[in-house]
Amino acid sequence: MSASTSNNGVIRWIEHRLPIFSFIDHSVGSGYPAPRNLNYWWNFGSLAGLVLVIMIVTGIVLAMQYTPHVDYAFDSVERIMRDVNAGWLIRYIHMNGGSFFFIVVFIHIFRGLYYGSYKAPRELLWMLGVLILLLMMATAFMGYVLPWGQMSFWGATVITNFFTAIPIVGDAVTTWLWGGPTVDNPTLNRFFSLHYLLPFVILGVVVLHIWALHVHGSNNPMGIDLKGPQDKIPFHPYYTVKDLFGLGVFLIIFSIFVFFAPNFLGHPDNYIPADPLVTPEHIVPEWYFLPFYAILRAVTFDFLWIVPAKLGGVILMFGSILILFVLPWLDRSPVRSATYRPYYKWFFWILVLDCIVLGWVGANSPDAMVGGVIKFVWIGQVGTFWYFFHFIILLPLLSVLERPKPVPTSIGKPVLQGGGAAAAVLLAVGLTLGAAPGQAKAAGAEPVPSQEWSHSGIFGTFDRAALQRGFQVYNEVCAVCHSLRLIAYRNLADLGYSPDQIKAFASQAIVVDGPDDEGEMFERPGRPSDRFPPPFPNDKAAAAANAGALPPDLTLMAKARFGGADYIYALLTGYEDPPADVEMQEGLSYNRYFPGNQIAMAPPLFEDSVEYADGTEASISQMSHDLASFLAWTAEPEMEVRKRTGIKVILFLIVLTAMLYAIKRRIWADVGH
Repeated sequence: MSASTSNNGVIRWIEHRLPIFSFIDHSVGSGYPAPRNLNYWWNFGSLAGLVLVIMIVTGIVLAMQYTPHVDYAFDSVERIMRDVNAGWLIRYIHMNGGSFFFIVVFIHIFRGLYYGSYKAPRELLWMLGVLILLLMMATAFMGYVLPWGQMSFWGATVITNFFTAIPIVGDAVTTWLWGGPTVDNPTLNRFFSLHYLLPFVILGVVVLHIWALHVHGSNNPMGIDLKGPQDKIPFHPYYTVKDLFGLGVFLIIFSIFVFFAPNFLGHPDNYIPADPLVTPEHIVPEWYFLPFYAILRAVTFDFLWIVPAKLGGVILMFGSILILFVLPWLDRSPVRSATYRPYYKWFFWILVLDCIVLGWVGANSPDAMVGGVIKFVWIGQVGTFWYFFHFIILLPLLSVLERPKPVPTSIGKPVLQGGGAAAAVLLAVGLTLGAAPGQAKAAGAEPVPSQEWSHSGIFGTFDRAALQRGFQVYNEVCAVCHSLRLIAYRNLADLGYSPDQIKAFASQAIVVDGPDDEGEMFERPGRPSDRFPPPFPNDKAAAAANAGALPPDLTLMAKARFGGADYIYALLTGYEDPPADVEMQEGLSYNRYFPGNQIAMAPPLFEDSVEYADGTEASISQMSHDLASFLAWTAEPEMEVRKRTGIKVILFLIVLTAMLYAIKRRIWADVGH
């Protein structure tokens, strides 16, 4: 029933003055005919649109609490995580949503490559899609800078510095991006502004993308034009319910990451506040930039003494995306779908493998060796060569030399299944690349052994007794040098302490407050609402008291190191006499798990150096385990709530998705599925 003939008078009144219901019906309703053989590969277009909406909504909410200033940005993000109602959930959805947005779009693009969706008459549709990818990359890069962690700062510094390689205007462009002579507060401000704006630009281009799609309709797995009504079915209800089922499956996978592995796709260094004076050992971008980063670093030589290596890398990096704009004219084969192109099909999967290899290369240092024989940069150069060879040389040659299989004249029998397994493979590949930076091992350090933790696993919870013992170890040993600046005394209620105990702990601290009515600062006993006071008045005083080494804040230590609590335990128990062939620097101690094996911190724990209130034997192993548990809590005090919420959400989504699948089966029964 059309809106104009609806029994609802309000709908008819609105439709007569603004035909919005007819527009919706024509766009995604029964008035929009779609090929009857679209498989699950085609779900990723609608998924990309839904993820974009999720990113915009969560981004707006986060922007209400974020402070775009270099002195406050990092702490404002942590305040969102700790003090804003469900702030941790919104932040984790947005953070992981960025990765899943790229996963969905990458699969969507590769589907277009496989089935020839870039060919006439859909060239402009394809080009708008590539433009969306470029805008996504710019938006994601600027968003990665906003937390103002170590990898945020140095990633922005390294990547934007490559613009200086552009002749004549390079320095001016870089200075404009930075807002000054270096990455600083003006950079953060303009990146925040552009990161907020660009998603709405993406949304506008998406509207154009959908508009172009509706001009000639969707391509299909056979890559042939629709011949008549026998090849078509209404988009609604057939593909709306199929998309809803796909959305349910997607949300289950997405929720697993949000609730049980929220930092799996990120880098631990971004939980360290940005420090312009300390360069990370290995600077890497987010996983979805890794193939392009490998291409950027693949050029290590000047080209004909005209194009410097740095400029050549920038040209190839941008060229790897821009070449997709002209793809419809590079591939001149009259057959769209790889189903009927035997050679193109194989080269397509080689291209997919090549992109995976480039991502692997981008996650590693270019000078690192594979098997002690081959440098990663050499593999990156081969991968970069093949990438451009595929598009510039191979596709035009295949257009002439390949003999496609006979193409059916009509869709005929629907192809309603397939593609899901391949999509799952690409999803797994994307997640593997996301984990790649996390597999790096610090030079000179032994692999960190895994320990048993009560908080591990889906159903894991903190051991309150261990947390209280760990707090005691921190209070009596670590607090002399290390701060917990993001923890307030009132947070100790999570450890099982009573209000009176918390007041007693707080009253032992001396807090500088003021100014008073006379404009003077004064000291007072701590209150439960106060954060733990730092052991030193400033960083210079802290460094001076520790032979020039600044003791790090411990609040986020379990998230800021590869291995988390396992690393903390290993570090505390890893002190030993140095091997005979190791020359120690003065004032340093040997630790088998510390990068470089030489650490400025002397062994902090000794047998029975703490007398536990509950009578537990205070061995070095026990104290290390308790302290690591406590620091796991300080890093993620919301962890138990996150897991409990995740179990409920995923159970709900499983039931909902099963219902949607049953509905889909019923609706599709009349078209042979």
